[in-house]
Amino acid sequence: MILSRRALSRALLERQLLLVRSRASAKDAIERLVGMQAQVPLDPYIGLWTRIADFRTEELAKLIIDRRAVRIGLMRGTVHLVTASDALAIRPVVQPLYERMFVSARDDVGAPTFTSRLAGVDIEAVLALGRRLMDETPRSAAELRPLLKKRWPERDADALAAAVHFHLPLVQVPPRGVWGASGQPRHALLQTWLGRELAGDDSPDKLMLRYLRAFGPATVADARTWSRVTGLREVFERLRPSLRTFRDEKGRELFDVPDGPLPDADTPAPPRFLPEYDNVFLSHDDRSRIVRDEVRWSQRTMMEGRFGTVLVDGFIGATWKIVRDDGTATIRIETVAPLGRQDMDAVAAEGERLLTFTHPDASRTVSVAKTTKSTTGSGRTRSSAAGKSGETRESVRKKRD
Repeated sequence: MILSRRALSRALLERQLLLVRSRASAKDAIERLVGMQAQVPLDPYIGLWTRIADFRTEELAKLIIDRRAVRIGLMRGTVHLVTASDALAIRPVVQPLYERMFVSARDDVGAPTFTSRLAGVDIEAVLALGRRLMDETPRSAAELRPLLKKRWPERDADALAAAVHFHLPLVQVPPRGVWGASGQPRHALLQTWLGRELAGDDSPDKLMLRYLRAFGPATVADARTWSRVTGLREVFERLRPSLRTFRDEKGRELFDVPDGPLPDADTPAPPRFLPEYDNVFLSHDDRSRIVRDEVRWSQRTMMEGRFGTVLVDGFIGATWKIVRDDGTATIRIETVAPLGRQDMDAVAAEGERLLTFTHPDASRTVSVAKTTKSTTGSGRTRSSAAGKSGETRESVRKKRD
């Protein structure tokens, strides 16, 4: 069976809770999603708001404060928000990735690698001291460096601290990641923070099944992009008897769990605002199921880490950013593909709802810049302004408390 791009789009949206907002708890949603990208500390709050009906920031903040959810480096070597049980189960699977990363890591372009700076040092001794220091109290990297340097005064402090951070499972502790709070990253050893030991199983089989349930149907290359775990071809061959397979329009083999939902390709998909980083955009080698061909590669790169993105009919259709000035919060939305008036109005209305969530006590405005086509090049108009193609006109929708 061949699955079209739209069919894969709708399958991804359904599994990512982006077709219809879920009534699941934040904890259950995070587990279903196999964690949420979280190097921007508040991104998971936006990601959950767009997926869960009546989501409140206090629900996630309490999970983090109560140590039922943690922020820790996992898939792709990036910080993820996961439940406590998932942190203990997933970290052993991805630990080899962190050890590989340490071999080539450096703190600046052209600088010697950390490993070369620590040549001849007993790394196990460094990790033993690092483990003891992180067990005593959560510490920032700046606090850890001089303590390690005291033991190895002739060695580079940055490299010593990097060895600890790459090799040990460290969580970023509150108030980091708590809505309405702030604080520099301080880390604690995962086992100490949770009072539980890591899972003993480091096989990726269960993790790959969860990936398919949350992101499938998918190729082996897709799973590798999401996790950066190696040896996945053998894993999927081992799992093949328990999986179903499809082909995409380019003939690539797609794997899936037997009961993975496959909604009709014409299922309506309402606008959904995604944070700066979201795994729905980062977890496939081929992103065509969520990025249309007309969105240029330069735009795709720009969307990663600078702005949030907006799904329109299931595909990236706009970017967004909130700016604050003199008590007014403005959400600036700019399309990256041509949108009709009905879609523009729906995006603006969803933007208003997002502002109400993020800035309930501020005056709020929504500004939408629309991409248009012109014989002389691309131009843009603002949401409800009439103007010639290639001009820039502006109209702002306002809502005040």
